[in-house]
Amino acid sequence: MANKLLITDTILRDAHQSQAATRMRLEDMLPACKILDQIGYWSLECWGGATFDSCMRFLNEDPWERLRRLKQAMPNTKLQMLFRGQNILGYKHYADDVVEEFVRLSIKNGISVIRIFDALNDTRNLKTAIESTKKYKGICEAAISYTISPVHDEQYFVDLAIRLCEMGADTICIKDMANLLLPSAAYSLVKKLKAAVNVPIHLHTHNTTGTGDMTNLMAVNAGVDIVDCALSPLANGTSQPATEALVAALRGTSRDTELNLEKMSEAAAHFRKVAQKLQDEGILDPKVLRVDTNTLLYQVPGGMLSNLISQLKQAKAEDKYYDVLKEIPRVREDFGYPPLVTPTSQIVGSQAVLNVLSGERYKMVTKESKGLLKGEYGALPGKVNEEVRRKAIGQDEVIECRPADLLEPELDKYRTEGGNLIKSEEDVLSYALFPQVASKFLESRNNPTKKEEKTDENGVRVLYVDDASQS
Repeated sequence: MANKLLITDTILRDAHQSQAATRMRLEDMLPACKILDQIGYWSLECWGGATFDSCMRFLNEDPWERLRRLKQAMPNTKLQMLFRGQNILGYKHYADDVVEEFVRLSIKNGISVIRIFDALNDTRNLKTAIESTKKYKGICEAAISYTISPVHDEQYFVDLAIRLCEMGADTICIKDMANLLLPSAAYSLVKKLKAAVNVPIHLHTHNTTGTGDMTNLMAVNAGVDIVDCALSPLANGTSQPATEALVAALRGTSRDTELNLEKMSEAAAHFRKVAQKLQDEGILDPKVLRVDTNTLLYQVPGGMLSNLISQLKQAKAEDKYYDVLKEIPRVREDFGYPPLVTPTSQIVGSQAVLNVLSGERYKMVTKESKGLLKGEYGALPGKVNEEVRRKAIGQDEVIECRPADLLEPELDKYRTEGGNLIKSEEDVLSYALFPQVASKFLESRNNPTKKEEKTDENGVRVLYVDDASQS
């Protein structure tokens, strides 16, 4: 029997992370929340990914307070977050006690759906996050980091999905972060996943190469259960395809979403103003909306391309851009074909830049490249070039176990280190993930604006505000 397509809207997280460096503020979100809550989405992605760091680092906002306020404003809609497995929302592996506590408090503060992924698709790195999500009664959406390589064929992803379901996944997400999943491949993969597992399949793609809408539609025809979209003011380009377009395209069909387009139009009117403000502030660059087919040629995600350009500019070596693009697939092959997603995209990209600029491959090797080749991030999917590995890590032993098994519990250590800055259980985790950024933020939050009254030269009482956090 035909079933309606469910939609997750990313307007409050990935849409502005992809287009505006995660700079949308809570004050930009709250006015639209009542409308968003009435549309009928399966979920709203609003937390995790880069939002946590960005809230404290750039916006002087408490990410936990943001989550609580959003939940209060949208009681009828499941809130969703993106979670990097054992990395949580940071860039290194954390001990199991920190992972479990983060999951517990995310759910306690308002998250219903936790999308958990690992850059290497090493299921050992997802174990604690999956088990904790189930333990605290969250919806566990385990994600496949989609990529293309000699080791990543359809059967690889089907086997991975079966394994994730055995581990307790409630839904499986195809996470196509680089918009590499083309329409016909999406149709075939969704068909095979639907035949192999008995949980809903959720598709996440972008529209960097202009193929996102077609990929979504072909997946819908293959029976995909849920699709990620973004409301039109922050859709397309490096973001997700537009929600309204897919909802309109399916109206009256057997996969009709039954979502309220009129309410979407109201919400979009608000976010158009927000997008304009971000553009006026120079945060949203219109070039992120352009179609860039380089991703299809080089399999390099859009965000990684802009990173490379910036590194080459700093080195005054912009003429080496295409040399670096050609070097990336070679480094990726040497490193055993890791999918290019945070943090592996940055590791492979930086190493490719070094290889080109130094004039000799692996003359210099970054600390992160050594860690990846040593197994600190988990098992690499394919065969590693042993000559390169030995050049990088010498005679060091390669880690064969789950990397987190080598970590002692660390929650109490962070609690002690945070000292007087810590005012809640949530603060411990903010400090654990981003010690320097959180220290500054918590200091500013704990000592709010100091106000003192003085008189001016005419004897008139005036209010002076000393707020170091604004400098």
